[in-house]
Amino acid sequence: MTIENKTILITGANRSIGKALVNEALRLAVSMEIEVLRQQAPATERVIRLNVEGISHKESLIQPQPAGNCLNWVIGHLVSAYESIFPLLGQEPVMGEGRLKPCERHSSPLNDSAEAVAFEELFAAFGKASERVDAALASLAQKKLDDPAPYSPTNNPKETVRSLPRKAATQSFAR
Repeated sequence: MTIENKTILITGANRSIGKALVNEALRLAVSMEIEVLRQQAPATERVIRLNVEGISHKESLIQPQPAGNCLNWVIGHLVSAYESIFPLLGQEPVMGEGRLKPCERHSSPLNDSAEAVAFEELFAAFGKASERVDAALASLAQKKLDDPAPYSPTNNPKETVRSLPRKAATQSFAR
């Protein structure tokens, strides 16, 4: 075997090793990303639980001044955001069709208490939704993260499943 052939052989082997290392690094990065996403739903749920403990239904309907949405709307919006990705994650909704319509993105502030879901029920649904997000992410195929999202909170046609759990938390307080 000549030196040229050995060089070609080594170069080819290095490329294969390099590709394998890059592929493994990408696989590990995606696995870590899923783990980060899995941490977000329970962390969001814990922070909210600490902040709303002892809030009554009546208090959950108080509108912040000068603008914003009441706590009932915010929690309902979080549940709505999670439920919108449940079909993609193979999960069933916790509240059912139409119950969270007053809390959807761009909806009017929740001023009519008759439209509001009881805060205790809403918060229990939020806890269940958080658990379902975690369960779905635990078994989520890595390739699924790059699938087109069923909706986009920012109206981005290139939105992917990967970005939705992050945006569910950050976009939930916007009207």
